[in-house]
Amino acid sequence: MRRFDEMYARLPAEGDPGQVRQHYEAYARWLTAQDNSVMQARREEAEVIFRRVGITFAVYGDKDEDGSGTERLIPFDLIPRIIAAKEWKSMEAGLVQRVTALNRFIHDVYHDQDILKAGVIPREQIEGNAQVRPEMVGVDVPNNIYSHISGIDIVRAPDSAGNGEYYVLEDNLRVPSGVSYMLEDRKMMMRLFPDLFSQHRVAPVAHYPDLLLETLRASSPATTAEPTVVVLTPGMYNSAYFEHAFLAQQMGVELVEGQDLFVKDKFVYMRTTRGPKRVDVIYRRVDDDFLDPNVFRPTSTLGCAGLMEAYKAGHVAICNAVGTGVADDKSIYPYVPDMIKFYLGEEPILKNVPTFQCRKPDDLQYTLANLKDLVVKEVHGAGGYGMLVGPASTKEEIERFRGALLANPEGYIAQPTLSLSSCPTYVDSGIAPRHIDLRPFVLSGRTVQMVPGGLTRVALKEGSLVVNSSQGGGTKDTWILQD
Repeated sequence: MRRFDEMYARLPAEGDPGQVRQHYEAYARWLTAQDNSVMQARREEAEVIFRRVGITFAVYGDKDEDGSGTERLIPFDLIPRIIAAKEWKSMEAGLVQRVTALNRFIHDVYHDQDILKAGVIPREQIEGNAQVRPEMVGVDVPNNIYSHISGIDIVRAPDSAGNGEYYVLEDNLRVPSGVSYMLEDRKMMMRLFPDLFSQHRVAPVAHYPDLLLETLRASSPATTAEPTVVVLTPGMYNSAYFEHAFLAQQMGVELVEGQDLFVKDKFVYMRTTRGPKRVDVIYRRVDDDFLDPNVFRPTSTLGCAGLMEAYKAGHVAICNAVGTGVADDKSIYPYVPDMIKFYLGEEPILKNVPTFQCRKPDDLQYTLANLKDLVVKEVHGAGGYGMLVGPASTKEEIERFRGALLANPEGYIAQPTLSLSSCPTYVDSGIAPRHIDLRPFVLSGRTVQMVPGGLTRVALKEGSLVVNSSQGGGTKDTWILQD
């Protein structure tokens, strides 16, 4: 299988230094001059600092002796992923286009359903979709924006000529996570290697919390000039709690749990030591099902009773909006290029990965015949779970998955196994190529904007294509060069 390496046009081999890509040349010269012991010391220093700051995540499948989830440090790699300015400009335009179309689609689903009437998307894909929230039909949201914070997963794979081509692998529109690691990775690189930032014109990302707060305030109901924004967390046992607390602190807003909120006369208030304070915008990190026990899951203690009543009355904004999951369901993903053409009248700038919809008999037949070569995913799956990576699976695993697929074909999609681009990575044995992806974070308020960069995730196991932190992946700093 062909491989595209981010740093090398020709990979180094014994007696061959390889050929470095132009935008990596200055960094490659610096890296060659570094002593291995110095790099190892920096790696250990980064681990100590991350642990001290508490940059960990919980893994629900692993249990400590007391039965709670294990806290893990996400491995941080010292070698950045560098993207040339021209490439980023094209990617940024593609991201703005895609997220704009997705927001139009969600509004359409809950209002006129023009895209269904036109036959662009089969009606049963929406009416039978578990992510559709009937409670949102006809509900107007500020600026018609549903996904205020979108995490779009992008991969690069070689084309027939061996050149790298970008593809969107997934759209994360419900409660996308990981931006805190993007920010902390940059801080760590600047701390460990300040000289590198004087040698390279790297676009800054530190202003992301300011853009996020601006985006959240822009979604506020028109009932106040100075909106009060809060971050709603499920609590300290959530896997992304560090990020919830981090973003609240960086924006200078309150971090609240469901028990801190109450609804009176269709307005939301938070309890404070000075008495109730009206809340205008909730940046929720809680799934739809747990937001309001009066409407969704009655046993939920993570949300606030009456929240949906206040939301429908237009007295509070919820970011991301309730029901946004209809657009990031993997069964809807194949239709995003069609959405772009339908709503914007434009050709997609960023490509989708070719996708087989197993609910279609011909696609199912092809998938079953080629399981060993395909990646098969649950349409509602996330975090690298509920999927089969055919080339890396045993015969037994493939046969087990075949049974699941036959029992519930509409619950799966399949895609060719892409050879994700690799990037030099500092591992125990030294510097070696490892597969990576990229998650830029797109903010939609009165305008669509983003910081230049994103979270680069790296599969630390040799040959692995699974970059998720829950599956042993790590992260890298992402540099967008300004020239």
